[in-house]
Amino acid sequence: MNRNFLFYSFLFLTTFILNLSSLEAKNGSGIAYYDAGFPDVAKPLLLQELTTDSLNIPATCFYLGNIYFSEQQVDSAAYYFNKGLAKDPTYAQNTIGLDMLKLKSAPEATGLEIEKLLKEKLNKKNVDVFIAASRAYLANGLTDKAIFYQAEAKKLKSKYAPVYVLLGDIELAKENTGAACSNYELAIYYDDACKEAYIKYARAYKNVNSPLAIEMLGKLKQKEPSFLLVDKELADIYYATNDFGKAAQLYENYLQSGNSNVQDLTKYAMTLFLNKNFEKSLEVAKLGLQKAPRNPAFNRLNMWINVDLKNYDVALQAADNFFNKTDKPGFTYLDYRYYGQALKETKQYDLAIVQFQKAFKMDSTKTELLKDISDMYNDTEDYNNAIIYYTKYIHSLSPEKQNADALMPLGKLYYSLGTSKVPALIEKNDSSKVKADTILAKSNFEILKKTALLKADSVFAKVAAMDSTDYRGNFYRARTNSVLDPETALGLADPFYKATAKLVEAKQDPRYNPVLVECYSYIGYYMLLKGDNELSLSYWNKILAIEPKNATALKAIDGIEKFMKASKAAKNK
Repeated sequence: MNRNFLFYSFLFLTTFILNLSSLEAKNGSGIAYYDAGFPDVAKPLLLQELTTDSLNIPATCFYLGNIYFSEQQVDSAAYYFNKGLAKDPTYAQNTIGLDMLKLKSAPEATGLEIEKLLKEKLNKKNVDVFIAASRAYLANGLTDKAIFYQAEAKKLKSKYAPVYVLLGDIELAKENTGAACSNYELAIYYDDACKEAYIKYARAYKNVNSPLAIEMLGKLKQKEPSFLLVDKELADIYYATNDFGKAAQLYENYLQSGNSNVQDLTKYAMTLFLNKNFEKSLEVAKLGLQKAPRNPAFNRLNMWINVDLKNYDVALQAADNFFNKTDKPGFTYLDYRYYGQALKETKQYDLAIVQFQKAFKMDSTKTELLKDISDMYNDTEDYNNAIIYYTKYIHSLSPEKQNADALMPLGKLYYSLGTSKVPALIEKNDSSKVKADTILAKSNFEILKKTALLKADSVFAKVAAMDSTDYRGNFYRARTNSVLDPETALGLADPFYKATAKLVEAKQDPRYNPVLVECYSYIGYYMLLKGDNELSLSYWNKILAIEPKNATALKAIDGIEKFMKASKAAKNK
């Protein structure tokens, strides 16, 4: 399976629900987390600090306004900017926050308002107000103006780390990763405690140069060992590089910070799952379900893990919860695949087939599902449908993969159809009223069986031609032709059993003795029917060399010897 697909589809489908009771709010910690680059962690803390830290209400409202703006909740953003201004009308960042909401719709008029604000005595030398103005333009995608005000901020305080973090963000918005990271490094140079610069550097390089990202986070972790959000960032990178063991340990460390939420718990559970630590993953998923019973991610994991642990009855209950009792689950092909597997293992084949069909419809590149469906039809002796789906599976393979191993099951399905019993509906349809129809149905079924056997023979012939050292093609041709010639009158199977015996004898491997016994039995019997008693006797003796107590061989030898003795005696009279 594609692990990144699994992980990110999981995150997309997760409902973001914070575990507020686990958060330890300290005055100013919300702003600190925001400045470090973690607005999701900061948000609930900031909301709490509105009631616990009256001195910082203007700044707290400014950060909340920015968070809500990033979430496209403009009304909520305006509410907090206005709330901050009501507490302190001179806190200019909140005025810029309100201007940020209007920049796209009225850029010129709003731009003039910002210019006027920045010329005011309280603001014209306040670097943080200029940074706020630059970020207002950046948040609206107006990078030219963002660069202009960043440059003005730099003039006011050229060695101020947030100035270079801002320029890094602008460069990143322009997709200049190298230039962005150079500025983050400058921010660290001027202030080695600037967590935001470390975090943003690592995020920028996460998918470009993960060793550099890990190295930078390692520096921050060494400097601030108690800052467990670093572990979360590192875990994300190790996950992306498929190092699930390290990722799981780091997620576990991060959860101890008390700032985790349902989404973080989901990441941890999923990482454990992909690291095949199913029991621990299930434990975390159950904990998540206690917090959020209708969360699709945890219900999904509950189903998947119980299937992998072979707890199929539990998995079916989890499947019912997932498909019918969760909030907007957004199903993936794997959901149907796992549900189908649980149904299959509990022998509910008809229902399982429906789920596998849904999985294939959702992702037609997963052609192995066609084989799975064929196998289930085979298990229910519905050979017609088994053949249809296996044929589709064969056609989905590249030419080099359509080899003997791939073709053998198709031949066996045709063979099974050709040797199957008359369906019960036909067999029991013996009322006088429909007797003629019954005879016709049985006749048609016999024609179907013979056609299937001829197709089986054709497939096995291809297998034999693919590899002259592979006995299986000839062996199953022998079996198929034996059924086509039930009285052994024509000896249709004889050349194929002889070819099989020759190939298997060369192996000199006792594991193939049952194959040789079958070959020698047919050839011995056919030679007997042809009247070649000496040759027939030699094949039955070959069987005794393999299985000295083989009852059929002993009986045949005894009968042939008695016949030969009686014939000789009759000639001598």
